[in-house]
Amino acid sequence: MANISALQDITKIAKAKNALLVAVSKTKTVDEIKEVYDAGQRAFGENKVQELVSKYELLPKDIQWHMIGNLQSNKVKYIAPFISLIQSVDSLKLAIEINKQALKNSRVIDILLEIHIAAETNKSGFTEDELIDHLDIKAFDALKNIRIIGLMAMATNTKSQVLIKNEFS
Repeated sequence: MANISALQDITKIAKAKNALLVAVSKTKTVDEIKEVYDAGQRAFGENKVQELVSKYELLPKDIQWHMIGNLQSNKVKYIAPFISLIQSVDSLKLAIEINKQALKNSRVIDILLEIHIAAETNKSGFTEDELIDHLDIKAFDALKNIRIIGLMAMATNTKSQVLIKNEFS
């Protein structure tokens, strides 16, 4: 059971700060998501395409769905018709596929470019040099059906605040 009162308080704070609260709904049932939706939450994040698609089909269509996990190019076609934001675009190849599928659906899809900052090798994303090279050669300029609205990064999974701060620096 969701703590609806706390959710509503956090949502008010987020709105006052001009921020968007995205409720991570992975592993949650449709009924649990509906309860939070009924309390006013409209942005939800999923990390698996199959779960995202099935929840999209069963829940209200005014939900802003965010893809928050690793996305394979061959699965973009399943979410392109409705996704609000893809938060983990980690390669030019993926950006090109999102653009292609967005064009097929007559849409522009918002994305965040994922930057690799972690010491862990299992994290993905553009290196700083790769991103600068792509921007220098204007690799993203021809992709008219995506809109890069920001960057995202995942720090090393550690309790060391010093390491995390250094990685984000």
